[in-house]
Amino acid sequence: MEEHFKLKDQVELKETLAAKWQAPSNIALVKYWGKHGMQLPANPSISFTLHACRTITSVKATKGKPGFSISYDGIAKPEFAPKIKAYLERIVDYCPWTANYYFDIDTHNTFPHSSGIASSASSMAALSACMMDFESELTATPLDYHKMSFLARLGSGSACRSLQGAAVLWGEHKDTSGSSNFYGVDKSELLHPVFQDFQDTILLVDKGEKVVSSTVGHDLMNGHAFAEARFEQAQENLTILKKALQEGDLDMFIKITESEALTLHAMMMTSHPYFILMKPQTLSIIEEIWAFRKQTQIPVCFTLDAGANVHMLYPSEHKTAVDELINNKLTRYCQNSHYICDQIGTGAKKC
Repeated sequence: MEEHFKLKDQVELKETLAAKWQAPSNIALVKYWGKHGMQLPANPSISFTLHACRTITSVKATKGKPGFSISYDGIAKPEFAPKIKAYLERIVDYCPWTANYYFDIDTHNTFPHSSGIASSASSMAALSACMMDFESELTATPLDYHKMSFLARLGSGSACRSLQGAAVLWGEHKDTSGSSNFYGVDKSELLHPVFQDFQDTILLVDKGEKVVSSTVGHDLMNGHAFAEARFEQAQENLTILKKALQEGDLDMFIKITESEALTLHAMMMTSHPYFILMKPQTLSIIEEIWAFRKQTQIPVCFTLDAGANVHMLYPSEHKTAVDELINNKLTRYCQNSHYICDQIGTGAKKC
């Protein structure tokens, strides 16, 4: 499969190139945790693409000695350099023209990075969109979104789910034809109307950097006592969730989504070494959501990414009631009372 993405078109190098793209974060419903080979998932996952939480990346390419600079809002960010360096080294086999350019990269997030809102997903998706924009220009061929997703995966696994579609499936799934470990597949057609305007309010329990990175967490699944059972569980849960998304079954959606979130963190707490990314406030929010759902019968649920922050998922028709819950009870658990109102989006866009 990798051979398919090696560039075969003729390239006409230009002295300079420039591109600016924005790409959103995504929130996994069935979680990917554990990988093998070159950024390949140990189990399949499916996510909602977000809208407001996004990275905007500008890249200027200058023909000459290869290399790069990386800045955030114009300020040099040397701590981002190792990830960019690894990415460029991985993609050169598929985009050999990159060895002829120096890249000036500037990026900006609309949300806190490294705090469990998949900033690596949005940033690597935006950077890969810029790279494929350059390749399209140099080869005079249309944008290849599958290759864009393939390249994004080489930077950050979940980034391949941030490029095209409201719901994206990544990883070989026994009940999904066309699924792939190498890139994300747009599965927007799965979404029953009740899910097409879903809201995601992100309660910012902790805006700081995580104590354990996702990269380290994934590696700890190697030899994990419960790994194989977890990977099989993800296959089964994805089959069930796909059916719930198609049928508009909110009860089953809630059951699988919340179970997956807790399972993700259970894997962290039972790895060696073990670690906990949830905070006491995370648990308090979960309990408040459960109590609210039981009292009102409003189908609001939570999910968690690899961090302390809580994503509240619910149909837009209940936004007023959920906003009241947030303002009356939940902001007290948020850092500086901060939260982000987001909703399902469609993917990357050129700026």
